[in-house]
Amino acid sequence: MYSSRLPAFAILGSLFLFSCHSGKHEVVTEDALSTFGTYVYALDTLQMTQAMEQIISADTSRRAADRAVRKYYQEKERFENAPLWFTRMGVTSDADTLLACLRREAPCNGLDTLAFFVPQIAADLSIVRSLAFDSLGVNINELLPRLDFHLTKAYVRYTTGQHYGFVRPDRLLNHLYMKPDSSGYAHLFDYEVAPPDYGEALQHLTADDRDDYLRLGQPSSPVFRALQNRLLLSVSADERRLLALNMERSRWQVTQPEELDRKVVVNIPAQQLWAIGPDSLLSMRICCGAKSTKTPLLISQISHVQVNPEWVIPFNIVKTDVARHGGDSAYFARNRYDIIDRQTGDTLNPQHVSSAQLCSGRLRVSQKGGPGNSLGRIVFRFQNNFSVYLHDTNNPAAFKRERRTLSHGCVRVEYPFELACFLMPDMDEATLDKLRISMDIEPLSDEGRTYLEEHTDDSQPHRLISYRKLSPPVPVYLIYYTAYPNPETGEVEHWPDVYGYDAAIRQEMHYYLLKE
Repeated sequence: MYSSRLPAFAILGSLFLFSCHSGKHEVVTEDALSTFGTYVYALDTLQMTQAMEQIISADTSRRAADRAVRKYYQEKERFENAPLWFTRMGVTSDADTLLACLRREAPCNGLDTLAFFVPQIAADLSIVRSLAFDSLGVNINELLPRLDFHLTKAYVRYTTGQHYGFVRPDRLLNHLYMKPDSSGYAHLFDYEVAPPDYGEALQHLTADDRDDYLRLGQPSSPVFRALQNRLLLSVSADERRLLALNMERSRWQVTQPEELDRKVVVNIPAQQLWAIGPDSLLSMRICCGAKSTKTPLLISQISHVQVNPEWVIPFNIVKTDVARHGGDSAYFARNRYDIIDRQTGDTLNPQHVSSAQLCSGRLRVSQKGGPGNSLGRIVFRFQNNFSVYLHDTNNPAAFKRERRTLSHGCVRVEYPFELACFLMPDMDEATLDKLRISMDIEPLSDEGRTYLEEHTDDSQPHRLISYRKLSPPVPVYLIYYTAYPNPETGEVEHWPDVYGYDAAIRQEMHYYLLKE
């Protein structure tokens, strides 16, 4: 806040100016004050202080950026007598830089200039530059505090939004949908994302690098650049809004694993997986979670592979799908399900187990590995909070569907053997054939074919490989982009908003989005 204890600006002579950029005092001569012309004699600290107090009192915005700005101005001991955007010598050139940047860059980022007070700032700056106070009946002591406040709010809103995003995805997406059992909200967004730091913007605002912080705020990721380039070329207002929503996703500061030469990307709306290596690219369809059992968004690392895995059925699936078959031994035999007492480890006779017992949590239901297992013949495991993973399926026909949101949350992959080869490029031909035989795929080597001929009477699945650890583990990204550059072509493609996340983000950041 401006201090009313200091003498009015109209007092001339040996005046000293405090610069909040340099932290130094500079002698200001009468000639230097000529930027404001004769209006410098009308400058009054007390009037500006009162005007700023009224501005702050009238500002009722609940946006976090605006609350941070109000708090900053209200802390007199920090602000002292130095406005942020003007001195006795006039409005700083940084104000023109910010205005030009907002006019030029905000639309290129899918943002509305109205959200950053561009018309108000432009009008007030025009009055100052043309010294049109009297002709327009404008009080300079009211205009300057208003201009200072608008510039600061615009700077903090824009730079913080560009650095951290305009939406808090963890708060938004994790409070969208209730769990199927209505026990609370479903946790859908599990990225570690940095919250907006408005103090960081204010710190740069009062430092020598505030223009640099303004210019360097835009994300530099290839995905953001591809979406932005497409937005600049688009003539469709609907497409530009769609691109702007997805550009917002690229602003979130998400904690990433160590970057390696290979990674697996699963884009839920595209219902597609890309395994991206230094000299290879593998693309395949996926089946992901249904609307009621959505696949969570997360980043992890594929640590190991299991062949012919046993499926320990998650308790929520036991309650919703399995328990109603309590006492039906034919159902459990047909699906090759075992019921195990968690305390004793005994396998129980399904005929003697009721639905209530299955729902008690004291029993575990699992499916034997091998042909017919719901996980298929191979599963790719990574640490996460949801017991989800990538896996094969016993229903490959599902990949022919256009809409493939049908799982309980795990991701089924169309080409599991090929994905295993991508993740384990060190396998020699003999090991590859062992994997093929273990997955009931025809071997390619003479040794493999001979092995099968010698074991034609085996009743159990051939388990030449059951477990492989990946070293190093391979990053896996479960993402949600409805506009995304296809890694195969580089072209930005659009997909349906299968989980409704676009609608939620659009509503949350409507104020900032382009309205055209």
